[in-house]
Amino acid sequence: MLKIIIPTAFMIPSALLLNPKILFPTLVGCSMLISLYSLSLFNHPLTLKIINSSFHFTTDPISAPLIILSCWLLPLMVLASQNHLKTEPLNRKRMFLMMLMVLQTTLIMTFAASEFIMFYVLFETTLIPTLVIITRWGNQAERLNAGLYFLFYTLTSSLPLLIALLYLNNKYLHTSMELFFLKQPELPPTNSSLMFWLASLLAFMVKLPLYGLHLWLPKAHVEAPIAGSMVLAAILLKLGGYGLIRISPVLNPHPPTLVFPIMILALWGVLMTSSICLRQTDLKALIAYSSVSHMGLVTAAIILQTPWALTGAVTLMVAHGLTSSALFTLANTNYERTHTRTLLLVRGLQLALPLMSTWWLLINLTNMAMPPSINLVGELLIIAALFNWSSPTILITGVGTLITATYSLFMYLTTQRGALSTQYHLLPPSHTREHLTLILHLLPLGLLMLKPTLVSGLFA
Repeated sequence: MLKIIIPTAFMIPSALLLNPKILFPTLVGCSMLISLYSLSLFNHPLTLKIINSSFHFTTDPISAPLIILSCWLLPLMVLASQNHLKTEPLNRKRMFLMMLMVLQTTLIMTFAASEFIMFYVLFETTLIPTLVIITRWGNQAERLNAGLYFLFYTLTSSLPLLIALLYLNNKYLHTSMELFFLKQPELPPTNSSLMFWLASLLAFMVKLPLYGLHLWLPKAHVEAPIAGSMVLAAILLKLGGYGLIRISPVLNPHPPTLVFPIMILALWGVLMTSSICLRQTDLKALIAYSSVSHMGLVTAAIILQTPWALTGAVTLMVAHGLTSSALFTLANTNYERTHTRTLLLVRGLQLALPLMSTWWLLINLTNMAMPPSINLVGELLIIAALFNWSSPTILITGVGTLITATYSLFMYLTTQRGALSTQYHLLPPSHTREHLTLILHLLPLGLLMLKPTLVSGLFA
C-alpha cells in the first residue's frame, strides 16, 4: 500500500518544483505509472482476502477497486484541466496541481484506512483540497456559495459520526474495521441505539447523497472546474457508499423504523432526480442530478445488506465513477468551445465535432446501462435484490430505468443533433488530448465487461 501512497505524496512537492516546460508531461506520466502499479491490488491471495500492507493501511476486495479508480482518475484530471489552466499564471498552475495531488493522497489513504477513527480524520481531510479547488478555480461567481453549501452540509452531518465513533471506541476499546467485521456487535433495542444508528449513517448519506440531503451536489458540480467535477462525481460520492458498507456490520440489527424511511427516500429519489433531469437546462446540472439518481440505487442496496445488493452496489459505484467522469469531460469540451452550458443554445455539434459525437453516444449508452456494460451488471443485481426484498419496488426501479434512458437520449439528441447555430461554425477542432482522456475512461469500462468480478467486492 505504501508503494502507492508514498509516490503520490512525493508528487505534491514535484508540482511546486518541476521545470514549467515539463510540469504537465511529468505529472501525467508519473500518475499514470502509479495507476498502472495500483492494478496489482486486484490480487488477493488470502482466505479472508484482507491484505495488511502496513499497520494502519489495509486493502480488501471492497477498497481495492475504489483505490484503483482514484489512481486511474488522477492523470485524466490533469489531462482534462490543461486547457482550463492555459491562461493561468505559473504559480496558480502549480497550486492547482498540488491541490489535486493532496486530494489524491488523502483519498487513497481514506479508502485504505483500517480503523474507523483514522478513516473519519482522512474522510474530513478530503474536504479541504476539494473546497479550495471549487472556490479558487471555479468558473462562475456563485462558486463561494457552492463551497459554503458543500462545507456546511458535510461538517454538520459528520459531527454526529465522530460522537458515534468515540462511543464505539469507549465501549469496545478499539475501532478496527476487521475486528468489527469478524465479531459483529449487537445494538441493544433502545431509543439511544436508534440515535446511534442514525448518527453513524448521516455523514455518509449526505456524501452519497441521499435524496433530500443532495442540495449541495448540483451547486458544487456546476461551479467546480473540470477536475473538481470529475473527482466529485467519480470518487468523493463513492466515499459515502464505501463508508456505509464499512460501518453497516457495526449497526446490527438494523431498526425497521429507520430503514424503511431511508429506503423510501432512496427509491423516491431515483424517480424524482431522474424526472428533474428531463426538465434541466444546464448540462452540468443534468449530469449532477443523474449522479444523485444512480446513488439512490446504491443507498437502497447498501441498506438492504444482502450479498447480491452489496455486490451490485460496489459494481455500480465503480461503473458510475468512470461514466459520470467521462460525461463531465465531454460537457467541458463543449463548454471550452461555446462558453455556455445551456442546452437550448448549443445544438447540432455533431456537424462541428463529428468524432466527439461518437464519444457522446457511447458514454450516454453506458450511462443508461446498455447491455453488456458493467453499469447493467450493477443495476440488475440491485434491482433483483430489491425485488426479492419487496416485489412492488420493481415498479419504481423499472420506471427509474426508463426515465434514465429517456434523459440520456435527450442529452445526446439536444447537444448533437439539429441545425448548428451560425455563431458556432468556426469552432476549434477536438484535440488528441481530449480523445485520449475519453479513451482512458471507456477502456476500463470495456475491459470490465469481460470480468465484472474484479470490482464486485467481497460478496460475490
